[in-house]
Amino acid sequence: MTRKRLEQQLENCIGAYQDGSLNEEMLREALETARSENGKCQDILYLQAVTTSLASQVQGMLLMENGEIVDEIEDPEDWPYQTVLEAVRDGWRVVQFPNLALLLDETRTYGLGCEFILER
Repeated sequence: MTRKRLEQQLENCIGAYQDGSLNEEMLREALETARSENGKCQDILYLQAVTTSLASQVQGMLLMENGEIVDEIEDPEDWPYQTVLEAVRDGWRVVQFPNLALLLDETRTYGLGCEFILER
């Protein structure tokens, strides 16, 4: 996770600045991390939840990172997020909420729950 690495490097730079040990190498390393982050492809996360609530339990997921589909994680306990809210707190942005029109007719099944699409 390049973003978390960049955040940690910047925190280290702040600490080094505060104690007077900040140097050019530390700043250049953080700069290189930031540049590599900009060259990445968009990451997409599809989460199927039980309801339209952000706090609803996730029942299915698909993840694409840096242009590649990530291998399916079989055990739901091992999924990186158990709710959409957990993904949002980790830096994912919701780009599409579930289509409520599909939920109006309870006699039909329209797929796997309420689909949220997130990106970063």
